[in-house]
Amino acid sequence: MSYDVDLFVIGGGSGGVRAARIAAGYGAKVMLAEEYRVGGTCVIRGCVPKKLMVYAGRFADEFEDAAGFGWTVEKPRFDWSVLKTRRDAEVTRLESIYDANLMRAGVEIAPERAVIVDDHTVRLVKSGKTIRADKILVAVGAHPVKEPAVPGIDLAITSNEVFELETLPKRILVVGGGYIAVEFAGVFAALGSRTTLLHRGDKLLRGFDDDVRDALADAYAHRMDLRLGRTIGGIARAGGTLAATLDDGSVIEADQILLATGRRPNIVGLGLDAVGIVPDAAGAIPVDAFSRTSIPSIFAVGDVTNRANLTPVAIREGHAFADTEFGGRATTVDHSLIPTAVFSTPEIGTVGLSEAAARQAFERIDVYKAAFRPMKATLSGREERVLMKVIVDCASDRVLGVHLFGQDAGELIQAVGIAVTMGATKADFDRTIAVHPTAAEELVTMRVPACTKHPVGVG
Repeated sequence: MSYDVDLFVIGGGSGGVRAARIAAGYGAKVMLAEEYRVGGTCVIRGCVPKKLMVYAGRFADEFEDAAGFGWTVEKPRFDWSVLKTRRDAEVTRLESIYDANLMRAGVEIAPERAVIVDDHTVRLVKSGKTIRADKILVAVGAHPVKEPAVPGIDLAITSNEVFELETLPKRILVVGGGYIAVEFAGVFAALGSRTTLLHRGDKLLRGFDDDVRDALADAYAHRMDLRLGRTIGGIARAGGTLAATLDDGSVIEADQILLATGRRPNIVGLGLDAVGIVPDAAGAIPVDAFSRTSIPSIFAVGDVTNRANLTPVAIREGHAFADTEFGGRATTVDHSLIPTAVFSTPEIGTVGLSEAAARQAFERIDVYKAAFRPMKATLSGREERVLMKVIVDCASDRVLGVHLFGQDAGELIQAVGIAVTMGATKADFDRTIAVHPTAAEELVTMRVPACTKHPVGVG
């Protein structure tokens, strides 16, 4: 059968771009369609511009801490318009690099929406052109949703619109308890907005280690108005501001209300019904370990599959797909062990099992934990503490999980993730010489009695 291309990629985010480039590198003829901007959520309106905002917010702490080290800093003044202009320019620069890399690899880019027509055919909606492809890869990502469905919910913004704000809100209510809510709440509080973080659960960051969740809640309670165990009942305009009524009858007035309560795969109007692909209960495309759908010629990677909704995971999935289908090397991605960071302030870095999950999966574990005031705080006077935690299987001495809370936790967990992925034991950690004076040296100096004496120890 004759095809126009070997691979047609629907979606120009991290996973789709990586798959297209690697497949083209193997000699495949590749075409990619993206209806918005190449780079996807992460580059255009996600982790990259958000991390730049995190950096901006952290200067507030640096200016304050400098006095303890002998610096005299005049009262700092923040200009939202400068940050927005420079942040947006950097996003545009990165987008142009993504475009250039695709073209350099020989990938043809169609700047419009594409939908599936049949097992081997896609249609470009704007031009009406149809393309026949040997293989189709769906990498369309996900979008934020406005939940819960309460009166006035459309008055709120999501993590998409937050990047379009022309002014820094004096008061902002952030609703949610996951990565996005936690990070944006930290950003706005640091930049000077009077911030309220509202979450229906009793702890932030479901699925993370409980000690880390408690440490974050304690830190955030000092930085903003943290409301746990509360839900939003409705939103209304109140003069020139917004008023959110909570389930306990209290009212929070804000200039902006940011909803970070969930995301859904972008499957509406994609054409899945035309080929008989049935989304799962979460609206995601079901795939096997090789990212294959129920249709042999159609594959999916990234957030649209709802496996592990992180940019590096989408990139690995896209790369593995290309290696398997065009490189002759059957490759899968291990989703069971993923280092990750939350760019709150202070930061969180984690890899492996939480203490609760380890207790369920293993007969006996050791818990090594250190909580301390970082060296920098001895002169700055800042009260926030660092938490480091290592979970170990008593039977094998293998490190099951590492959880960090404090400055540069995201950077640290990348290196720690290598050791844990390789199957490092606590003995491996112990015989590693410490780098002094650093916070990270605690990871290789924590001690507790042997498992044979104490099933769980705290050092």
